[in-house]
Amino acid sequence: MKACYFLGDKNFEVQDIDIPEALPGTVVIKNMVCGICGTDVHIYHGEPGSADVTPPIVLGHEYSGEVIAVGEGVTGISCGDHVTIDPNIYCGSCVACRSGKKQMCDSMEAIGVTRDGGFAQYSRVPASQVYVLSPEISFEAGAMAEPVACCLHGIDLAGIRAGDRVCVVGGGAIGLIMVQLARLSGASKIILSEPNEKRRSAALSLGADAAFNPLEEGSLERFLAQTDDMGADVVIECVGNLSAVRSAFQFARRGATILLFSVPKVDATFELPLFEVFKKELTIKGSFVNPDTHGRAVQLINSGKLRFDTLITHRYTVEELPEAIAMQMSDASIKVVVCPNHLDAE
Repeated sequence: MKACYFLGDKNFEVQDIDIPEALPGTVVIKNMVCGICGTDVHIYHGEPGSADVTPPIVLGHEYSGEVIAVGEGVTGISCGDHVTIDPNIYCGSCVACRSGKKQMCDSMEAIGVTRDGGFAQYSRVPASQVYVLSPEISFEAGAMAEPVACCLHGIDLAGIRAGDRVCVVGGGAIGLIMVQLARLSGASKIILSEPNEKRRSAALSLGADAAFNPLEEGSLERFLAQTDDMGADVVIECVGNLSAVRSAFQFARRGATILLFSVPKVDATFELPLFEVFKKELTIKGSFVNPDTHGRAVQLINSGKLRFDTLITHRYTVEELPEAIAMQMSDASIKVVVCPNHLDAE
């Protein structure tokens, strides 16, 4: 099989290696679609992922595929099943794991970060990390389970109540998933802040009530007019740069919750407007990975209540992974995926 190894320092190498065999408690998957995550881009630039990366490693933690072999002791999973992977593996014994905060695990591992993942034609993974998709669900939709699971954790933290006004800052794949989840959570109005016209149009087609360009003069006034000049009850920031974070505070009404969901640069800092936090009585939250939400993400995807047709804009082969990462960093894309076995994985 072909596997694309990350060697560090923005270098990849495609190698021909043996297809792994199923060991007790594991399954072997024919990898069909693997999304490129912002975390992959950070790792590409030498920054940390959800766990420390030690090259050489096969990256790719957002993926789906078909089970081709089942190891001894595995139940509930059969050859031929279409599946998706929860990449995060927790130790279960550290203080964080034992106190209900497994996402803060001292020894967390992750498929596609610390263990070989989806940017290869096949992978071997613990059966505990495998979730079965409905047969009619496309592999592309299945590959979105991990980002949906992360977004669900963020949505839980944001605490959207039925009738709330929600502002999503950033219309990339994560922002567009957040738009849909906010709608499912009962938001009365969803407004997207995004300079890219293609992404604004996608948001409107996926349930946003309004979308505006924050770089245009008078944009803040137009946003406030959408909320009766009060601002949003919940602001979900999905970009990771300082201007986006700054705007999140501008969009928040008194008593609002601001969810800083994006993955920023390691050394990024923001001068907190302390008086504004005090006067508005703001709640500010972060969100990290997907503790106990992958199953819910699969249920939503299996139900057909989420759309990904406008999110996935570009498809590449394993050999084209460097070009795929470059496209994911481009404004021309929304979500880029790699198809390790063929490009018609829908």
